Amino acid sequence: MTQSPSATARSRTLDAAQAALAAEHAAVYGYGVVGARVDEAHAALAREAYDAHRMRRDAMSRAVRDLGGAPEAAAAAYALPFPVSDPAAAVRLGAELESRVADVYADLVRAATGALRRDAAAALREAAVRAVRWSGGSVAFPGLVERAAAGGPTASPSGSPDRA
Repeated sequence: MTQSPSATARSRTLDAAQAALAAEHAAVYGYGVVGARVDEAHAALAREAYDAHRMRRDAMSRAVRDLGGAPEAAAAAYALPFPVSDPAAAVRLGAELESRVADVYADLVRAATGALRRDAAAALREAAVRAVRWSGGSVAFPGLVERAAAGGPTASPSGSPDRA
């Protein structure tokens, strides 16, 4: 038995919402590390980002429940992408966390509709702005350029994904 198109879309939306929730759990954990290592010049940004991700995490838990899912709990710990032993590494981690969060929200924007899509777009925008604040640079389409560089789907001139 195959799922109806609306059930398939709902399943994709739930999967994307769970991924966003998982990214928020990881970001909250990561900002604990950033806050412990960052210099005073970046301490306020770390606190602001930590609070923002806690609020987004709670909102994504509600969204998953609203979609009929059970929100996945946070892990006890998360593997960091690199050692964070000094303030410079903490700043790099802040930028990396925001880039990763932007990636999953780009997926949720694509999968969701209505208010959840608007919330996901706002979260994507906020993560992109924080990434710029941490790194000092930006990309044209946060959450998309990085995916193409990693071998993800690319868009053809018609806007539809290339099929091999």
